[in-house]
Amino acid sequence: MSEDTLGRPAGPIPALVDPARLRSLAETRLDATPDEAFDRFARLVSDLLDVPVALVSLVTADRQFFPGAAGLPEPWAARRETPLSHSFCQHVVDVEVPMVLPDTRLHPRMRENLAVEDLGVAAYAGMPLTDQDGRVLGSLCAIDSKPRAWTAEQLRTLADLAAACSSELRLRIAVQGAEQARRRAEEAHDRLAMLAGMSETLGGTLDVATAVDRLGHTMVPLLADWCLITLVDRLGRPRTVAGTHRDPDRAADVARFAALLAAGLGPDSIIRSVLRTGRPVMREAAAPADVERGTTHPELVPLAGRLGFGSHLTVPVTATGVRVIGAVTLVNGPSRRGFDEADLRTALDIGRRASQAVDNSRLYGEQRHVAEVLQHSMLPTLPVVPGVELAARYQPAADRVEVGGDWYDAFVQPDGDLVAAIGDVAGHDIEAAATMGQLRNLVRGDAYGRDDPVDELMTHLDRAIQGLPVPTVASAVLARVRPTAAGLWVSWCNAGHPPPLLVHADGAVQVLDGVRGPLLGLARPPRRGRRELTLAPGDTLLLHTDGLTERRDRPIDEGEAELIEQLAGAATLPLATLCDRLLAAAPRREDDVALLALRAR
Repeated sequence: MSEDTLGRPAGPIPALVDPARLRSLAETRLDATPDEAFDRFARLVSDLLDVPVALVSLVTADRQFFPGAAGLPEPWAARRETPLSHSFCQHVVDVEVPMVLPDTRLHPRMRENLAVEDLGVAAYAGMPLTDQDGRVLGSLCAIDSKPRAWTAEQLRTLADLAAACSSELRLRIAVQGAEQARRRAEEAHDRLAMLAGMSETLGGTLDVATAVDRLGHTMVPLLADWCLITLVDRLGRPRTVAGTHRDPDRAADVARFAALLAAGLGPDSIIRSVLRTGRPVMREAAAPADVERGTTHPELVPLAGRLGFGSHLTVPVTATGVRVIGAVTLVNGPSRRGFDEADLRTALDIGRRASQAVDNSRLYGEQRHVAEVLQHSMLPTLPVVPGVELAARYQPAADRVEVGGDWYDAFVQPDGDLVAAIGDVAGHDIEAAATMGQLRNLVRGDAYGRDDPVDELMTHLDRAIQGLPVPTVASAVLARVRPTAAGLWVSWCNAGHPPPLLVHADGAVQVLDGVRGPLLGLARPPRRGRRELTLAPGDTLLLHTDGLTERRDRPIDEGEAELIEQLAGAATLPLATLCDRLLAAAPRREDDVALLALRAR
């Protein structure tokens, strides 16, 4: 069967499954339950035509049901419906004209109908019941258990009653249509509000997964019962598929559907077609069997049935108006109306807005990756020193793509001493990172090969910053570590940095606040001081930047107290585990964090 540009079947549609007819039938809000108005029509037919059975029969794609009935035998009277195998009225819908049969058993097509045997239908006369557009929804029919010659007067009476019954159906549809018009107006208002706020909603994050999740929950249930968002890689292959369903109990099913679909799109898949051509595809009526034609995984078909698959609409997500980077698929279950041109326009608008958010998120992710690689390339590999266990960590701020100015360093002097340093350059951008690299190299160049005390090395660093010049204000701790018979001798100088922490082997924690001098880079370098101590075997010295303790929503004292609490009793943890635990305690940092820990063995 050929298709139009939106992927809809071209040519005539069989009347029974005509979506417009089925929508009109659904708008009557009638079903296999008694309705007094239509029962009255059935009684009139039975009385005026003197027939044992009369029905107001409405026909769906797979059954007929009777909102009006008189004289129907059991069990059909209780059920108020039959399958199409027992339906003569389906033929009235199909041919759209009255059907009159004096003896059904003599008709070559009708005598095989199961209603002849099971319902005792010998004579049948049915008049079309139509909506305001002339679509035949069913039949007002008279049934006799023995053959009879229907008179012209009887058929005229039946036609008049059918016209009145059709008027009642149209009234029901009109009332429902008015209600639908009101709902559509409210829905249109909600859609405009959604589109107006979508840019802000999607622009509130630069994380692709978060943007996709927000997009799905923005569209469901306002636009669809459930949706799929497919993103592709640079080669146009599906990279990720995310799903959202209006029913929380279907969350696992839609997640499973999305996971299978990522690798289960067949060559005839509609999503692949949209990704390839950039043109939308809309199906006003669909069934789970349609999924089978476009996928390669058999589990997707029953999943689609459970999720609800009555109509669907797929639009492209196009980056910079040229390259298709994904697709948005909206799906409605059978109980919800099929998608229309208004839905298509809304979905296309969503695709355009989503493209900006997804492309920005993708660009952000690439830039963040580059920034993190650059940052880590500036951080050293820790040396192996007899008698010393070392561990270090660097973690960028959670919501920022920029590299930062936090750094640490450790290197071994020719005489075997270990020089350890940690610092924080003001700023959170590429310039701060570049300055950080200069400062770290100045520390190395100034300290390597010299046995000067650490306070003098810090003073030399002050002079170098002023003389070269290096335009920065920074904090730092510089330490010299020397193995001795008693453990590790440590001498350190603090230039405006958070004080080191000492975790004793017995688990006690001590803040080494002592002499805390001014920042590096001041116009008039101050005189520096130093402190010394000896780490006994099992003691741990922790150097850290202020990102580990500072947050905008609490005093710094609380952050420092929390850190001390986390360190209490942590002396037996491997240093790498200890550093990871400290970072994991607050996963969404507002500032970069650098850690350098050393332990006497």
